[in-house]
Amino acid sequence: MFIRHARACASHGSQKRCDCHPGYQAQVYSGREGRTIRKTFRTLADARAWRAESQAALNKGALKAPSRTTVAEAIEEWLRGARSGVIRTRSGDHYKPAAIRGYKLSFETQIIPRFGALKISGLARTEIQDMVDELLAKGKAPSTVRNAVMPLRALYRRLISRGEVLVNPTIGLTLPAIRQRRERIARPEEARELLEALSPADRPIWAMALYGGLRRGELRGLRWGDVDFEAGLIRVERGWDPEVGPIEPKSRAGRRRIPLAQPLRAYLAAHRLRSQGASGDLVFRGRGGKPLAPDALIERARVAWEVAGLEPILLHECRHTYAAFMIAAGVNAKALCSYMGHSTISMTLDRYGHLMPGNEDEAALMLADYLDRDERPAASGLGRPR
Repeated sequence: MFIRHARACASHGSQKRCDCHPGYQAQVYSGREGRTIRKTFRTLADARAWRAESQAALNKGALKAPSRTTVAEAIEEWLRGARSGVIRTRSGDHYKPAAIRGYKLSFETQIIPRFGALKISGLARTEIQDMVDELLAKGKAPSTVRNAVMPLRALYRRLISRGEVLVNPTIGLTLPAIRQRRERIARPEEARELLEALSPADRPIWAMALYGGLRRGELRGLRWGDVDFEAGLIRVERGWDPEVGPIEPKSRAGRRRIPLAQPLRAYLAAHRLRSQGASGDLVFRGRGGKPLAPDALIERARVAWEVAGLEPILLHECRHTYAAFMIAAGVNAKALCSYMGHSTISMTLDRYGHLMPGNEDEAALMLADYLDRDERPAASGLGRPR
């Protein structure tokens, strides 16, 4: 154990008494790597505790000497591992191509320019917090700020698990809260009007979003072999990535079966007759049989709805509308969880528990009706049950 004085301390090079607040350096030796691991603390007790814990971790093979790898080098290795499937999410699933692209963009625009040259063991939490504070001061949205930190968290989770760093600098950050906004939900009559305002070629995919709740990638990856008119089911087997093509669904729960409601059946049956698609063909195709381009689809719909004087709706808002319809129809939360492709029922309840619009009035009427019934004398003349 060594006492470390400040550089300006009077005790350096003289017999004068210390006039600083010295720290305490603890160290352990890693025989496997032939290197000494050092760390400085403000108090002697902290230094002794760290030395004891580190020595125990070395004996178990759970600790390595700090790596000389830079943050930029670690990021390059992480991206390579994520693409190959060696590095996975917390749940053990592969990172989706879109997620890797998003992480890569955040690394290249936010992390590498600022921290790339630092050693992975040298990046401090205060430096990351400074980045967060500066992004907020520039007016960046809370979601943007969190998205800048999330890739760094994934990187250090990997480094910690391999014992390549001793401290995770992404733990304990003060991040802005993201207030969930209520999504636009179309009422049943409004949904019908939105569909009727579209061209016959575009109605089926919007009907699938409104009455089937599929995600954008799932809509693009759906094949005719997944639509079972006889059983009245739609099987969601894959998603679609614009660069990779067919991919696994968003999660294990993403592979699911959803009921084929009658309004949706009518739109799909007419679409099948027009397209003459085979079992292996995509249900929704663009020109030349290529996967449908969502941006062009959304723009055509926006123009059609503007002409009809209707408020536009987005594809992910159609998914929320589907959840609202199912809740209003009395579908239980467990079934809805399955139809939405959620991993847990709590996710379904947290996301859609407030639906649907107007349910406050309906709940008030139900409560008033219940209280009114409770005030009436029992038909038997015995009065209310005690």
